[in-house]
Amino acid sequence: MNYDLLLVPSGAATIADVDDYLGAQQGLAEAPVVAEIAAELNKRNAELPEADTFLGTESVGGAPTGAVLHVSCPYDAIGFVRNLLFELATPRGYAVYDPQLAWLIDPTDRVDVTVTHGGAGEFPYLTKTLVEQWVPELAEPSPFLIAERGPEQYIQTYRAGDDGYIVEYRDGSAKRHFRLETTDPAQVAELIWAWATGAPNTATWTRVKF
Repeated sequence: MNYDLLLVPSGAATIADVDDYLGAQQGLAEAPVVAEIAAELNKRNAELPEADTFLGTESVGGAPTGAVLHVSCPYDAIGFVRNLLFELATPRGYAVYDPQLAWLIDPTDRVDVTVTHGGAGEFPYLTKTLVEQWVPELAEPSPFLIAERGPEQYIQTYRAGDDGYIVEYRDGSAKRHFRLETTDPAQVAELIWAWATGAPNTATWTRVKF
């Protein structure tokens, strides 16, 4: 059984209507940018020994799916393939859709920070839509989210069961490490997005003493 990821043009659909968009593309001639991305994926896959290939099919592309590219991969290659799709798709104005998780990872209005999602691995950017979706969904066994800008510059949250969230940020050193607790996932998402964009926030933080 393989894991499915799809590429769709950035801004072409929202998470609410992405399935309708995918359906509308069926039967359309393959877009040139899709053929270009598919060719690069096939090339890189073919360069590897058979035991190390990352595609779940012999090749991708060449289908009448318009501006959409369907990519399947083995479960143990999900992180690798997703990062490869970001590498190839983001500069070409494409988003990554994960139908299993119902995540539309669209680079529109992104902030380029390194994001670690406890349940899904690393991502190269953050958006307001993603953080607002991800925070309420954090769940065991790894209910945390971290966004990093540089050495000792990060914000993170941990969902402590059903009782709420612990949020911490560090601004360059242990002397500037702050913490708060809240039961409101919307506040957590707002704090993380404010940090990512450099916007001010009115939260009351407590300095953590190490």
